[in-house]
Amino acid sequence: MAESTPSLLMVAGEASGDLHGSKVLERLREHAPELRVYGIGGDCMSDHGMELLLRADDLAVVGLVEVVRHIPRLKAALDRIVRSVRGRGTTLAILIDYPGFNLVLAKRLKALGVRVLYYISPQVWAWGEGRVRTIARTVDRLAVAFPFEVDFYRERGVAAEFVGHPLLEEPWIAQVAGPKTELDDPPVLGLFPGSRRQELARHLPQMVGAARILKSDLPGLRVRLGLARGFDPGVLAEHVRGDSSWVEPVPAQGVPDLMRTSTAALVSSGTATLECACAGTPMVILYRVAPLTYLVGRLALRVPDIGLVNLVAGRRIVPELVQREATAERLAREVRVYLTDPDRTRETSRRLFEVRAKLGTPGASERVAQIALSMMREVP
Repeated sequence: MAESTPSLLMVAGEASGDLHGSKVLERLREHAPELRVYGIGGDCMSDHGMELLLRADDLAVVGLVEVVRHIPRLKAALDRIVRSVRGRGTTLAILIDYPGFNLVLAKRLKALGVRVLYYISPQVWAWGEGRVRTIARTVDRLAVAFPFEVDFYRERGVAAEFVGHPLLEEPWIAQVAGPKTELDDPPVLGLFPGSRRQELARHLPQMVGAARILKSDLPGLRVRLGLARGFDPGVLAEHVRGDSSWVEPVPAQGVPDLMRTSTAALVSSGTATLECACAGTPMVILYRVAPLTYLVGRLALRVPDIGLVNLVAGRRIVPELVQREATAERLAREVRVYLTDPDRTRETSRRLFEVRAKLGTPGASERVAQIALSMMREVP
């Protein structure tokens, strides 16, 4: 590739962004195989030839308190990216989700004359609208994953294009033909505590505690723990007291199948809730962060729910347990109905498939790749 060919910066700050970014990168490689790509991501993006300046899991933090503690590291990452952009003649950046970092980066890229394609919009419709003005000033193209986001941004003077949700491209999701119709015998409870260490510390003990309660009156219950990339079964001993040998760890490559085959699930709020919805698996969503983070977030929250499944549905179709509500006892009580009541399980699974239908059609990554290629061609 000639030195005059523009290089491409891509930034994904967490595991889901790494996965979605890798799909876009794969499509870009098909159209421009010699494209020089560098930035922040994880194994998925690295496997598709991206030069990692920093790893996404080094930046993945949740909540106000946690972010404040890591400000020096985040600032150093921003400075390193800016130096690389200046030295490589970069003309376009694809920023994926992770708004606390990426919107600050977008401002600095704008000052350098780098065009910005933002993929998977910050959830400004949920957490207040202050960031909309930042997006309008610093983002050149906005590719959104939810259809309702188009009207939200248009009403505020920001052009957004609905590309569909990238989860629909996953082969395992395409294999799920329809809602669950029967209970499994024995039932399977899937635990999905999240991909960040803070999430594991706050969620895993409560999840295992709930499973321990359920096993006392559902002795045949199988309990399986879905591990994110980079974590091994040792996380059980690290975060859970007492015997947990009855919890079966499932490595990252087996997590999609676990989502599909679980009778019901306990799920950390985030993308995993949509994955379970696409699988038609009833769930209970939990969300626990530092108390100060929760207090500030509660004041900023503009929607009644925090779970993406409920937000896309426009109503609460699965339970959400937040902060002190997310105890082992409450989790056990809420998820038990899905493990014992076939009618409730069938009805919830049907509603989850309605959510899946709202996510568009497969092909989001190709659509984003085409937008990126057109933006690179537009550069003088």
